Amino acid sequence: MNLSFIVPAYNESERIEASIIKMIDYFSRQPYAYEVIVVDDGSRDNTPDIVRRYAGERIRLLQQPRNMGKGAAVRRGMLEGKGDYRIFSDADFSTPITETGRMLEFLTSYDVVIGSRAIDESFIREHQPWYRETMGKIFNKMVQLVAVSGIKDTQCGFKGFRGEAATQIFSRTLIDGFSFDVEALFLARSLGYSIREIPVEWYNDARSTLNPISDSLKMFRELLKIRSLHRDRPVSSSVRKEIGSH
Repeated sequence: MNLSFIVPAYNESERIEASIIKMIDYFSRQPYAYEVIVVDDGSRDNTPDIVRRYAGERIRLLQQPRNMGKGAAVRRGMLEGKGDYRIFSDADFSTPITETGRMLEFLTSYDVVIGSRAIDESFIREHQPWYRETMGKIFNKMVQLVAVSGIKDTQCGFKGFRGEAATQIFSRTLIDGFSFDVEALFLARSLGYSIREIPVEWYNDARSTLNPISDSLKMFRELLKIRSLHRDRPVSSSVRKEIGSH
């Protein structure tokens, strides 16, 4: 087994080094091969310079030509990853890296496994401010109505994919912003992949760069576009055959 662990990063100079050290420490103690892919999304600080200090066989730096959005960064990491399993995580590790082991266990049985803060809230060690939690719940209700029903938390930044599923899904994604998670899950379901939502430990990071008003409005606009973006993109028969072989 080998793993591609993908971290999108934008202006993360204050915490990316600590996150890289955590990843090296954790993965060096695991029995499987791994690669860490940090996708710098056009940072204006010295994030890429810090990552370069650790770049080598196990740590890869990919640089976007400009700030293109989290969705575009994750897409690139997923498509350039070489692992049989591919997991992406936020750079702040709001979900601790130690949850990787449990996610990999579920990925032996499911094509897509997503971390969730909503299945069992006792896993939330530090909550977001009330207004962020409220906006997140409103957004999820919209997701249920418009795009992906039955999933309690589509926005937790910790998700895993089998390699073939990652390639098929992310080669089709078109949304570059924060709603890329919903689009990926919408496509996963459309393509017939199995999805499992699992509770994960989670800590709010007060340094989040997400703007609760402007970014939320962008997410709602992106959400409303998902179905129309993929209305004329039918699943090919070859993809269906591959899905059926799982």
